[in-house]
Amino acid sequence: MAKEAEPAKKAAPAAKEAEPAKKAAPTAKKAEPAKKTASTAKKAEPAKKTAATKKKAASADKRKAKAPVVEPESTPAVAEPAPVMEEPNLPRRSVAFIGSECHPFVKTGGLGDVMYALPRELARLNCDVRVILPRYACIPQEYQNKMIYRGEFYMDLGNTGRSYYVGIMEYIWDGVVYDFIDNEEFFSWGNPYTNLVDDIPKYCFFSKAALAALNYMNWIPDVVHCHDWQAALVPVYLRTLFKDSPVGRARSVITIHNLRFQGVYNIPTIKYWSGLPDEAFGMGALKQDWVEANMLKGGLAYADRITTVSGTYAWEIQTSEYGERLEDHLRYHSHKLRGIVNGIDYGMWNPETDPALAENYSLGNVLDHKMANKLALQKELGLEQDTGKFVIGLISRLTNQKGLDLVNAIVPQVLDGNTQVVVLGTGDKQYEDAFRAYEGSYKGTFSACIQYDEGRAHRIYAGADALLVPSRFEPCGLTQLNAMHYGTLPIVRETGGLKDTVEPYNEFNGEGNGFTFDRYDAGLLLDAINRAKSLYFNNRYHWDEVVQRDMAKDVSWEKSARQYKDLYLELTQW
Repeated sequence: MAKEAEPAKKAAPAAKEAEPAKKAAPTAKKAEPAKKTASTAKKAEPAKKTAATKKKAASADKRKAKAPVVEPESTPAVAEPAPVMEEPNLPRRSVAFIGSECHPFVKTGGLGDVMYALPRELARLNCDVRVILPRYACIPQEYQNKMIYRGEFYMDLGNTGRSYYVGIMEYIWDGVVYDFIDNEEFFSWGNPYTNLVDDIPKYCFFSKAALAALNYMNWIPDVVHCHDWQAALVPVYLRTLFKDSPVGRARSVITIHNLRFQGVYNIPTIKYWSGLPDEAFGMGALKQDWVEANMLKGGLAYADRITTVSGTYAWEIQTSEYGERLEDHLRYHSHKLRGIVNGIDYGMWNPETDPALAENYSLGNVLDHKMANKLALQKELGLEQDTGKFVIGLISRLTNQKGLDLVNAIVPQVLDGNTQVVVLGTGDKQYEDAFRAYEGSYKGTFSACIQYDEGRAHRIYAGADALLVPSRFEPCGLTQLNAMHYGTLPIVRETGGLKDTVEPYNEFNGEGNGFTFDRYDAGLLLDAINRAKSLYFNNRYHWDEVVQRDMAKDVSWEKSARQYKDLYLELTQW
């Protein structure tokens, strides 16, 4: 077993905190130039399989080529801007966001949007924010070229008997510092997520390296905020191996974006790669089913606060229907569980300035310009060009979770001659093939775009009259928020964040901002669609009222960011 890395004060001369100097902290020892060749290996495994010296040297050369030194005048984006503090009178807190993806560097789902937008909004609320991410090889080169080198060190990992290279590359943008953990051995894959066999070692390394990097940089946050199972070991490390290091005084928050994904593997493997003490593998922490370890379960046990991305989802995951076998664990920790709805970034999603649209519009002129976007969308997708048609959009991963089995069952009944349907997304082959078949059978009425095209997604939000989100479960959901902001009415199932953000339209008093159904049933979905069509065709004045009400609704990150800031203040009272 490798000896623990030495205290942070040896990793960086500036990092001399008033901490017990003799206590071993799992941070890192300073890398020496002569040892740079030990930075990577082909596969993370015990020391006896370490690559030959020649391969190490080649790997180091490759790393140097990957992290070019960029001249300051050619990269104004990395010059540190003036702090963005729109409300400087608020108490200041420092927060480290740790997660596996972040727009625009790498994004596979809603987590990437949250990791991008929430830190920027917190910076405006007088928070000092850093975002720590893996430096994946798939990050676009335009961002790789603008990263600046912050330092490197070596860190032991679990029971591997080896020291692993940890490089830190930095990118500063709009008041937020992005630090990328560099190690080709773990992050040279084409995609951020591959399979559990490779992902377990990768994210054990990342979680430990993120905390060690904070010690190395001598930037100790008040709060460490980690996201999903990929960063779930951060609170566990913080209270065990790092408890006597400078970063050990930080409080921890973990956010569940989707409880279905938990990082479950056998105990020996996770113990081997993590190096966590035996007490972390008790039934109240990582252990599950006596023989498996659950990384998310451990993070929930050790974190000071747990958040989910909507209030309804926070309640749902404590039930057997939605708890994904962690409902008992979550009920036990319910005293530290909060639900905070996500927002959308108005800089990215704004029909008034969106360059992807045929015609821009705002709340004041939406009724004049939305039809032009409908005609442009119909032309782009080969649909019959007719503003009198009711256009339904569906932008989603094509999986059962998203309610696609319900949609597939009712398409023939929805296409009544006055309705058009547009589907955008990729996923399970059965749904991709089914929607392609519908496109072939209903030419000019049904469009299946089996791809993900960001620009086309914007044009569907602007050109459609309604958007379907019939999810089996939905922690928060962003598509319904985007739709409302673009004046497109959501048709959703009452679950998770959909229930929290969409109020059903009431035909008697005119209140509400969308159409909903409760039980997971294709007939109820069809009924909600028919109610929307009835209002559209029979009472356009009231339909237009709801369109304007939705566009006026504040779905930005401002309110959510204030709730997170209050949570940080609650955790760090002094």
